[in-house]
Amino acid sequence: MPTPFRKVLIANRGEIAVRVMRTCREMGIRTVAVYSEADRAALHVRRADEAYLLGPPPARESYLVIDKILEVAQRAGVDAIHPGYGFLSENEEFAAACARAGVVFIGPPATAIRDMGDKTTARARMAAAGVPVVPGRSGTGGRGFATVEEALEAARAIGFPVMLKAAAGGGGKGMRLVEGEAKFTAAYQGARREAQSAFGDDAVYLEKAVVQPRHVEVQVFADTQGHTLHLGERDCSVQRRHQKVIEETPSPIVDAAMRARMGEVAVKAARAVGYVGAGTIEFLVDQDRSFYFLEMNTRLQVEHPITELVTGLDLVRLQLQVAQGQPLGLEQEQVVRRGAAIECRIYAEDPVRFFPSPGRITRLDVPAGPNVRDDSGVYPGAEISIYYDPLISKLATWADTREHALDRMLRALSEYVIRGIKTNIPFHRRVLHHPAFRRGEYDTSFIDRYKAELTGATETPDARATVAVVAAVVDAIRAEAAGEAPAAAADASSPWRSAVRWRCR
Repeated sequence: MPTPFRKVLIANRGEIAVRVMRTCREMGIRTVAVYSEADRAALHVRRADEAYLLGPPPARESYLVIDKILEVAQRAGVDAIHPGYGFLSENEEFAAACARAGVVFIGPPATAIRDMGDKTTARARMAAAGVPVVPGRSGTGGRGFATVEEALEAARAIGFPVMLKAAAGGGGKGMRLVEGEAKFTAAYQGARREAQSAFGDDAVYLEKAVVQPRHVEVQVFADTQGHTLHLGERDCSVQRRHQKVIEETPSPIVDAAMRARMGEVAVKAARAVGYVGAGTIEFLVDQDRSFYFLEMNTRLQVEHPITELVTGLDLVRLQLQVAQGQPLGLEQEQVVRRGAAIECRIYAEDPVRFFPSPGRITRLDVPAGPNVRDDSGVYPGAEISIYYDPLISKLATWADTREHALDRMLRALSEYVIRGIKTNIPFHRRVLHHPAFRRGEYDTSFIDRYKAELTGATETPDARATVAVVAAVVDAIRAEAAGEAPAAAADASSPWRSAVRWRCR
């Protein structure tokens, strides 16, 4: 018989920690928060039944320290740990350590995290399972290329343009688009250096570049009884530096037949690795609407609210039920999708140059009204820290049609008032007003293609250089919050940190 959880530790911070706590409270489960010294007054600390200090502000000394989190779990007497997303959510060592400690990890088995976390292994597993993958080469032994000459030979065989990708991780780190042989050596060396810095592993592999692709992902769920289903797709093609900015469901390019095909493939992919819990199969879709496996995220996604809005399901509740050993209690034909939903990620950043904008929120008016949802981790007077991803909230709207959902989002954005810091709300409004976006005609290069229109700024060469440097620093900080960046990139005494502080005053 499944044993209900009495107490759950949320090994995360910000809006996702608050989001998980809400469902736990509905289910009568007590919650335990963990926090760094920088987060003593954070909203997730205030909302929890119990809260424990982990350590100094840098994530590598607090939120990423497995032993500290498990020590708190033992002290608090929790039954399970929910990892949220980022930090340790896709860390196979953490999942295994929870099992050894006798604490349920609310997520997939460590083996599934391992198999899908290494991109070359994942490609091989998916190809063997009959899942379509982008044509590519993984090098000697399937673990990257030993020399640039070997990689170049493979690129010639695939045919340019090609993508160089890090084997050990994603998020755009260690990724290079190479149009031809002339720039291949420099791109190969740069990709390896960045992969080593971000993941401690310089292995890279090659894929045929899909020109102007859509990025469409499918939400999957599996229980411990072997039942796996999908909840439809989300279009995540509006991206900046390979980071998602706006997501919507259904995708403007996916019809019922294509949704059924993608869903079947996604379920097949999850079953191939013995998956349990919530996961996402990500695909690249080309201009002919053929789709190819990109990667699997073995956790809950930032954009899960829009799937909840169109299905009426609470994905965190499903996670908790599955982790307790209960069946999903849902058949594929019972998954009914209604209407359309869109999500905008509200960040503390300059809406023109995308510099981070840390500081204290002096005023906060949150939009409301019919079918408007704001998942937030802040409050008036809260501090946006330099140490973590500057996500303020996830604003989502639902309506009977895509057009109505977009109009509702524009209305909600017009009601959102945040003072004391800069936000990307003006940027979101420009995107939603853009004719190409309104028509659903966009791909992963949308922001780059229309950058001047979407930011309202024209950059000089010097400004572009400054943006590139600061963007690299910000990406390093964000990646470190997800457990990907090296310690040096997030050192509070680092000159890079000082540069960010200076630019953001």
